[in-house]
Amino acid sequence: MTDSDGHPEPEQIALGPILAALADPLRRRVIAELARAPDGTERTCASFNLPVTKSTLTHHFKVLRESGLVRQVDRGNSRAACLRRADIEAKLPGLLSLVAADETTGQG
Repeated sequence: MTDSDGHPEPEQIALGPILAALADPLRRRVIAELARAPDGTERTCASFNLPVTKSTLTHHFKVLRESGLVRQVDRGNSRAACLRRADIEAKLPGLLSLVAADETTGQG
């Protein structure tokens, strides 16, 4: 069951939705940037400077949230995203290292 904000429980995180989320180069770029940052780093969605409209940005973060890759929290008039590093590492060890090391992230 997901929480009221659409975050899946750790045991619900699955390979299929994560791979689908990471198939998009912009979402992969977000995860790579968060994976390279210190654990617990929170960033606003706009801070990633993705070249998309606000509605498309909202969609990208919804996909990341619903796949279990990020946890989003309200910060006044914006939302911040934090990588669910421990949950992802427990379920798919090494995945975040691969995404962080991908030099083509955001290029495709």
